[in-house]
Amino acid sequence: MEASESLRAALRLHLAEGVGAVTYRRLIEAFGGPAETLAAGAGQWRRVEGVGEKTSAAIAAVTDEQVDEELAEAERRGARILCQSDADFPAALRTIYDCPAALYVLGELHPSDAVAVGVVGSRRCTHYGQEQSARFGQLLGRAGFTVVSGGARGIDAAAHRGALDAGGRTVAVMGCGLASLYPPENAALFGRIVDEGRGAIVSELPMRTAVLGGNFPTRNRIISGLSLGVLVVEAARRSGSLHTARESAEQGRVVFALPGRVDSSLSQGTNDLIRNGAILVQNLDDLLEHLGEVGEKMQIDEPAAVVPHGMDDVERKLYAALEEGSLGLDELVRRTGIASGQAASAMTMLVLKGAVVQRAGNVFARQGGAKA
Repeated sequence: MEASESLRAALRLHLAEGVGAVTYRRLIEAFGGPAETLAAGAGQWRRVEGVGEKTSAAIAAVTDEQVDEELAEAERRGARILCQSDADFPAALRTIYDCPAALYVLGELHPSDAVAVGVVGSRRCTHYGQEQSARFGQLLGRAGFTVVSGGARGIDAAAHRGALDAGGRTVAVMGCGLASLYPPENAALFGRIVDEGRGAIVSELPMRTAVLGGNFPTRNRIISGLSLGVLVVEAARRSGSLHTARESAEQGRVVFALPGRVDSSLSQGTNDLIRNGAILVQNLDDLLEHLGEVGEKMQIDEPAAVVPHGMDDVERKLYAALEEGSLGLDELVRRTGIASGQAASAMTMLVLKGAVVQRAGNVFARQGGAKA
C-alpha cells in the first residue's frame, strides 16, 4: 500500500500505546500535524496534557517496520487506512472532539454517506425489536439515508439487512480490528456490504486488535459521529446502545427512540430515553420532521406496508376489521366482540408495529392501505 508521509506519521502516533483520540488531538493542536509532532521530540511531547514519560516512550518506540506491517496487513485484507487530512475521511467525524486519528475501511465510503442515521439497540432483543429495526433500516435506506450501526447481532444486524434489502447503503462500525470481523455469524452480512458495493465496514482500531469489551463503548461515538441522528430501537436500562445515545446528544446529534412494552425489561432503556426528552418515533416522518433541512429534502411517500409477522390472534382480528377502511375504537370493539381495554392495548401494539396509523378521535386505519 502506497502511503503518504502524513499517513505514515499519523500511524506512528496511532500505534503508540496510550495515544487515544483525545491525546492525539492534543498533540496535533500543540504541534500542527502528525509529522510536526514526531519532529518535536519527547521533551516537547511531555509538555502536552496527558502525555507523560510512559506515553512519550511509547511514541518513540514505534518503528517504521511496525508502520510497514500495519500497512501491509491492511493491503492483504483489502482495507484502506484514512487519516484526518485525507479527502475521503468523513467530514462529520472531524466535527467531534475525540475524532479518530485513523479510520480503517473495508468497502467504500461515498460522499452521500454524510446523510446518515444511526440505528442501534440490544444484541439480546425481541422479535418486535428485530422487526422494527429491519423496518426502519428499509425506510431509511429507501429514502436515501445511509444506515449506520455496529454490526452486532440483534438490532444492529437487522438494521443493516433492512437497508441492504431496500437497495440502500449501510456502514458497520467495528469494535475490533478489520483483520477479524465480529461477530463471525454475521460474515455473510459483512460480505454483502462489501461485495455488493453498498457501504463499508470501518474501525479506528489497528488491524489485528482483538475483540475486547472496552472497545465497544469507544466505537459508539463513531456511530453517532457519522450520523445526523441516532435511533435507539430496543434497549434495556444497562444496554450499551444507551451509551451511543449519550454520545449522540453530547455531539449535538438528534436522539430518537422507539417505544416498547412497559412490562418488558428490554424496552426500559428506550422508554426512559423518551421520558427524558428523546424524540418518540413511530414512522419515517417522525425522523424526517426533526432532521431539519435534510429531513425536508428526503421526504418520500411511505410505501404500502407489508403485514408484519408476529401478530397475535387479537391483533390479527382487529387488523382484518380495517379491511374496508378507517374505524373508530368503539366500532372496532362492536365488530370484533373484543373487550374495549384489550382492543385498545392491541391497537397500540399495531401502531407501534407500523401496521396501523392512529388518527384524531381514536380512529385507526391500515398503514399505506395494505391488504391482508
